[in-house]
Amino acid sequence: MPERRQLKGRTRTARSAGSSRRRGEATRSHPWGGVLSVAAVMLAVAGCGAPAARQDAAAAAGSAFEAAVRAGDHVRACELLAPQTRRQLEQNEQKACASAFTSQELPTARGIRNVEVYGRQAMVRMAGDTLFLSLFTAGWKVVAAGCVPRPDQPYDCLLKGA
Repeated sequence: MPERRQLKGRTRTARSAGSSRRRGEATRSHPWGGVLSVAAVMLAVAGCGAPAARQDAAAAAGSAFEAAVRAGDHVRACELLAPQTRRQLEQNEQKACASAFTSQELPTARGIRNVEVYGRQAMVRMAGDTLFLSLFTAGWKVVAAGCVPRPDQPYDCLLKGA
């Protein structure tokens, strides 16, 4: 005989662990149950996966930035900077970004050697420069440029946010 428990003025019969239906009661599934399960799996895969797509997008943003620097298109280069990096540049030079960019002596780079993506952060290594990027709602933006590695220390970057 099942054990009876008193819960907030009502008497309930305890059921076996995990069982929420009565003996002989048919199992009903929610009409959206299958769709929701598939959607949950798809979201999990998308959140954890698609590294190639993220790497390609970060590489494209890094290449666009370097192309703008090489062409002297400072307006475009400023558009590709992360907001904090752009603000820091303008504050340091006391000029609007495009004007402030002219005084930056960033190396010219060509050809992507390596792209590493870690969640919403990326490092794009090119011949002549290393860029660090972050993913914003508007896409990948450069947070640091003109970066060179230092033994046992963080990269030293010519252009970076605070």
